[in-house]
Amino acid sequence: MKNIVEKIARVLLVEDDEDDYILTSDYLSQLSSYQFEIDWVTSPKKALEQLSLNKHDICLLDYQLGAYNGLTVLEKAFKAGCSTPIIMLTGQSDDTIDSAALAAGAADYLAKSEITTPRFTRAIRYALARKEIENERVERLNAEARNQSKDRFLAHLSHELRTPLTSILGYTEILLNSDKAPNAKSELNIILNNGQHLLGLLNNVLDLSKIAVGKLEYNPSEIYLDKFITDIFSLMKVHASDKSLDLIVNNNTLLPEKIYADPVRLRQVIINLLHNAIKFTAKGRVSLTLWTETIDDKEQLHFKVSDTGDGIPKALLETIFKPFEQVEDILSRKEQGAGLGLSICSELVKQMDGVINVTSELNKGSDFIFTINPGDISHQHRSQLTFKQSNSPAIKSIYTQLSGNILIVDDMDDIRLLIGGLCQSFGLNVTYASSGLQAIDAVDLAKAKNEDFDLILMDIHMPELDGKRTIKTLQLQGFNNPIIAVTASAMKGVKQELLALGFEKIIAKPIDKNALFTCLSTILLPKKNIPSSPEATQENSKTNTKVTVNNQQRILVVEDDEDAADVTLLLLESLGIEAKKANSATQCLALLNEDSCWHKVFIDLHLANTANDNTLNSSILEPGTNEQITNGLELAKIIKATYPNIELILVSGEVVPESIFKQVGITKAILKPLNLQILKTLI
Repeated sequence: MKNIVEKIARVLLVEDDEDDYILTSDYLSQLSSYQFEIDWVTSPKKALEQLSLNKHDICLLDYQLGAYNGLTVLEKAFKAGCSTPIIMLTGQSDDTIDSAALAAGAADYLAKSEITTPRFTRAIRYALARKEIENERVERLNAEARNQSKDRFLAHLSHELRTPLTSILGYTEILLNSDKAPNAKSELNIILNNGQHLLGLLNNVLDLSKIAVGKLEYNPSEIYLDKFITDIFSLMKVHASDKSLDLIVNNNTLLPEKIYADPVRLRQVIINLLHNAIKFTAKGRVSLTLWTETIDDKEQLHFKVSDTGDGIPKALLETIFKPFEQVEDILSRKEQGAGLGLSICSELVKQMDGVINVTSELNKGSDFIFTINPGDISHQHRSQLTFKQSNSPAIKSIYTQLSGNILIVDDMDDIRLLIGGLCQSFGLNVTYASSGLQAIDAVDLAKAKNEDFDLILMDIHMPELDGKRTIKTLQLQGFNNPIIAVTASAMKGVKQELLALGFEKIIAKPIDKNALFTCLSTILLPKKNIPSSPEATQENSKTNTKVTVNNQQRILVVEDDEDAADVTLLLLESLGIEAKKANSATQCLALLNEDSCWHKVFIDLHLANTANDNTLNSSILEPGTNEQITNGLELAKIIKATYPNIELILVSGEVVPESIFKQVGITKAILKPLNLQILKTLI
């Protein structure tokens, strides 16, 4: 019995002898693993017509076609762009013809007497394998071209969305930190929160490829639950009111004050479920209920989104969390969507160590219930939801006043003035330019007055002369002070390209005030005898909050990410702490070897490989560990053995069990990102 056919191969047989055609067809039908569909032509003209279409997987070409020879067909076919593997067939073996056929591009050369031999089978399979490889190569090139087009589109989309978000978030923050809108703090907070949420979703869109390969980024932090739910309620009640629906939020148990999860991801899940519930509910109510419950000795936080809407057909419940499954296509053609929302929700909940389920009944409504791991909430204060937006402590950033003259270059007036206002709040003298050409003129004028700019903040996307060409012109004219790129593009490779052009650092749009200050403060000198910004002084006078100063504390920060290390140092210094950074394990041990009078060492869990770091005397390390420390736990073990009186604190982006970090002498483990409130509890 013949084996089940696995593949279908389309063959072009160019043969002017019918007997040879029948013989060849018969032996092709006997080959296992393939089913052959044969197109038979008898003339060179028809052969070239068929080969030009590139629709066959293989061609068997007779060498002698009446008055013509197959070499002519072979050469013309490949010149015309034929990519089909061609096997030359001839009545008798001839080494000269064999060499000529292979030189002309034939995949193989066979005598017709070899059709009944294993060599014919091998030649056919080899040629088909070559065709499959070629098809895969072409598909890969096409896929790469599609990806490049997608990347260009996403880069443009990123720029177009980030530019207005810069103004929305920046000016909202300025209003919140001033007395210009004292009666609109609640509304401004809603704008700021939702603008930040929109920015978070934009970043997610740019990382869709990570969703496809199961590599979603997860950035947990402290969430003040009452404020978090209140912000969502304030947003969604507007949508519910538009459809005259009641939106109800309640809790079945007392809830912890704080949880530890990714606020962007959690917010995305809740809003998506509430949005769907409102969309498919014509009358009645939509509710969000929260409670805690212990499952398998682990306390979990539960969320339930219920509605009195259309319900979901039972047949769809099994596929509702799969991509591109759209309930609205069956229930209501009025509602549109990509069908990705619930699928993304399912993936996000998995990332938060939870599960999501749905129950539904047609014309009565649906219940979506999901759980998350809220972190260790065993010692948390419990209370009812109060819906007070201000119940979480507000921590204002304290900015040391900087000194310097800077030039801000951006073609958009509102963004140029926004960045200028932020820089002026840091104590800097600001000059503006609306284009690359104006920037060059401004630099020339400042040089003529002997008042060179200490730093330039330059937008990349500008008409006439963009930021990339402007920096090249300034470099040729001898401007050597730092130039920082300001860009809305978040695509991979942009940072490396800009740094290669000579930009000192890169700041992303929308402009984050803390990130801007951190960037500027690493370049510009602080002003003397001015401890903080007018904003910070004003805020402290309002809240009567005092920053504890303890000059006796000395903290060493071990962090291989320069930006993260610099931010931590600034926060510690704002608390009056003497702090120093080490970017690797080798630098840390070298610093401890020079000066061991440190009270605490903050150690990042994952450190860069120090194989090329020659700053460390190898005698400091234990045997077998030299130049190989890439794990904070390994470093902690060495420090504790040599300097037992120094307190060690682990800083990590993931939860490390206490039983593990205690073994190596670490006192506490804290999760990123760090902020003033966390640091105050540590010192």
